[in-house]
Amino acid sequence: MYKLDGPVDLKEAAIIARRRDLELQRQNRVFNVRLRTIGIDQQALDGQINDRKIQEETEARKHTAFANDLIRHDETMCLMDERHKRDMMNLNKAVSEFRLCYQKPETRREFDLNDPQALRKDVPARISDTDPRCTVSSIQKLPGEDLQQQARIRRQQEQIKEWSLAQQKELKNALEDQKFANRLYDKNRISLDQRACELQQMEEDTRRAVTVATKDFNRAQATESATKRKLEKLQEQEDNLIEIENHLHSDLLTENPKQAISAFGPNRVIVHRWKGMTQDQVDEVIRKQKQQVQEKKRLLEEEHQRNAEWERQQVNDARAAMLLERQQQRVNRQLRKTMDCHNMLLCKDHKARERFLKNEVYVNVPTVKYFDQFNTTSR
Repeated sequence: MYKLDGPVDLKEAAIIARRRDLELQRQNRVFNVRLRTIGIDQQALDGQINDRKIQEETEARKHTAFANDLIRHDETMCLMDERHKRDMMNLNKAVSEFRLCYQKPETRREFDLNDPQALRKDVPARISDTDPRCTVSSIQKLPGEDLQQQARIRRQQEQIKEWSLAQQKELKNALEDQKFANRLYDKNRISLDQRACELQQMEEDTRRAVTVATKDFNRAQATESATKRKLEKLQEQEDNLIEIENHLHSDLLTENPKQAISAFGPNRVIVHRWKGMTQDQVDEVIRKQKQQVQEKKRLLEEEHQRNAEWERQQVNDARAAMLLERQQQRVNRQLRKTMDCHNMLLCKDHKARERFLKNEVYVNVPTVKYFDQFNTTSR
């Protein structure tokens, strides 16, 4: 007899379990109408959906970042615009203040033509009888006419009265001053006479002493002056000889070209000492000018050749572009014709296939019994 309660083989049990799992998975695949009829891969679709969601989230983050950058840029532009407006406002304000302070209308040259207060500032046609503008032709004053007679007479009377009072006061003061001066004069005259006698005696003594001292001083001065003039004459003669010799050997008369060199650089000269350029310098300048002219001609010729080459290249490029465009148009037309023919053939084949399926293949209509025989087992 066989033993039925023996130990279970783990390897065989694992194989049986694996087969059962495979059968369950097969039944899920077979009995799943959507998977069986459409034949889709759900995991791949789920992966694609996840990828699409990740891509949409990435795009959303990019759009959000772009929107944030755009908002930040807009705010920056608004700030810059506000700053520009503020700067322009300050500038206009400064310009207005400058015009109010330093460009007033009354400082203009033609202000007297547009002055609103010109009539108020203008002098009247006639100021007085002595107005120099009142000539004969103006007919502003007629001979014998005195318009201010009453006022003039009144001012004259007041002036005469003031003069009379002032003269009376001056006369009274003059009499009192005269009496006081006479008294002082009498006192001073006596004292001055005594002092004059003393001074006259002192003056005579002093004059005699000064005369003797002046004679001695004049004699010494004459001797010293003669000696000094003789020495000055000799010194002047020596200075004149030295100056003449220096002029004869100076750079001015010898026309030394080095005397015109300035201390500020070798290319600068002293104007009042410069005697003109030498022949070598003139030749060098002419040679440089000719060299510059040749260089200018060469540059102009090179530029002309370069411009001509550019124009020729542009013409060739335009011609090549036109030819390529025409060739592309021909190729496009040919492709369109080929595509139209191919589409017509495909349309005909599609219609023929539909007629074949309708008339030849799909002629038997399935019943309910036909569908009930499916999904009974996975095999």
